[in-house]
Amino acid sequence: MQRVHRTVLALAKLMAVLGGTVLTVLILIICISIVGRTANSLLHSDLVMGLAPGLAQGLLDFGVGAIRGDFELVEAGMAFCIFAFLPFCQVTSGHASVDIFTNFLPRPANRLLIFLAEALFAIALVVIAVQLEAGLARKMRSGETTLLLQFPVWWSYSASLVGAVAAAAGGVYMALVRGIELVTGRVIVANAVGADH
Repeated sequence: MQRVHRTVLALAKLMAVLGGTVLTVLILIICISIVGRTANSLLHSDLVMGLAPGLAQGLLDFGVGAIRGDFELVEAGMAFCIFAFLPFCQVTSGHASVDIFTNFLPRPANRLLIFLAEALFAIALVVIAVQLEAGLARKMRSGETTLLLQFPVWWSYSASLVGAVAAAAGGVYMALVRGIELVTGRVIVANAVGADH
């Protein structure tokens, strides 16, 4: 079972790295866009136009300004990032938990609560993945595109679906693991990474 868990954990880490890479690119897009927008405003100012009108106009003609469609790129990319981080959070039990009441319960009761939480999470993640797939099919049929960049909206749906399916698979896996732990009474996957409060 530990071998299976290491494989699932490796796949979850891969998704998290992909999500982190996309998030880093999105942050760079936002920063470059903000700097470009600020530079564009500065180049349009009376002061710069009065001191160096040729340079200012040349830079403006060159395209100094915000990245075209930056909001569309961030919107599409963030959906993928959120879903890409979910599998790692699920497999490592990284969700926040409030243990004030449950600390006083016996271990079998805690195992039951953990199993129920994992099972509900798995159901929710599967429903989200199924609904996202249905939304993807609708967007593909509609041919809808974004306003500025004119890329098909279904592209972001399909990227998000990859993460949603991985999250659902991780959720089902963890529900099965917690179910086995409940029945056997032994710990298969330690619940050490969660953010306990």
